[in-house]
Amino acid sequence: MSLITLEVSSEKEVRLDRYIAENTDLSRNFVQRLIREGNVLLNNNQVKGSTIVKKGEIISIKIPEPAKLKLKAEKIPLDVLYEDKYLLVINKPQGMVVHPAKGHESGTLVHGLLAYCKDLSGIGGQARPGIVHRLDKDTSGLLIVAKDDKTHKKLSQALEKREVERTYVAIVQGRWDAGEGTISAPIARHPTKRVCMAVVQNGRNAITHFKVLRVFDKHSFVQLKLETGRTHQIRVHMAFVGHPVVGDRIYNQDVTDDEKLLLHAAKLKFNHPASGDEICLVAKLPNYF
Repeated sequence: MSLITLEVSSEKEVRLDRYIAENTDLSRNFVQRLIREGNVLLNNNQVKGSTIVKKGEIISIKIPEPAKLKLKAEKIPLDVLYEDKYLLVINKPQGMVVHPAKGHESGTLVHGLLAYCKDLSGIGGQARPGIVHRLDKDTSGLLIVAKDDKTHKKLSQALEKREVERTYVAIVQGRWDAGEGTISAPIARHPTKRVCMAVVQNGRNAITHFKVLRVFDKHSFVQLKLETGRTHQIRVHMAFVGHPVVGDRIYNQDVTDDEKLLLHAAKLKFNHPASGDEICLVAKLPNYF
């Protein structure tokens, strides 16, 4: 276990979790977990992450030793489009779960990463080493993986600041002649269907930019750019505007048994967390599109 002690030097009003994240190499999500587990004290008292800190106060942070990883490495073919000593970018196939969860104890991207790469960041927790952001099981395309905690934090901050450009393509139901525009509709857990998300008035801010690339008789081919990254955001927003993604078994009532989810994370553009160089990667469309 390691200890970090901070004396608040800022006179601005700032939350405890944010202050720690901005003054250490710890990500905000990791800090929030430490606070929930009672490993962060403010003037020797346990407080919430939302507590506003004041100049001169003392923050004590305990960082437990990482739990020994119980996951077994599995040799799973990975389509690596970019790799250096800091990170790699994977083109995830449809049907692959990103990290272990109930019902998915093997065969995930994380299991494959453990066999492919010796070094992965630990910020995501024992079940999510290296995972900076996620894609749904049936969404294919580009995913960033961090090899160390410092890189992970910088990438997470870039995502939070909307400095990572994520472009998706999808085939949606119906003829959509909207051209291009922006969907701004808050998203939260569905009030009655707990496995679903929904547009909810008091939900979290969610913004998706769209451009209709081609219109067919019964479908439309659409480019989508995420400004925020809520769970199922594109799928929820497409259903909200009346053009659900083809093959979406949660949000599309007209899905057929043989349809695949036609949603692909096609492009990533971001500045490298170490060099600052711009990285732009494109994953070609799967054959089933």
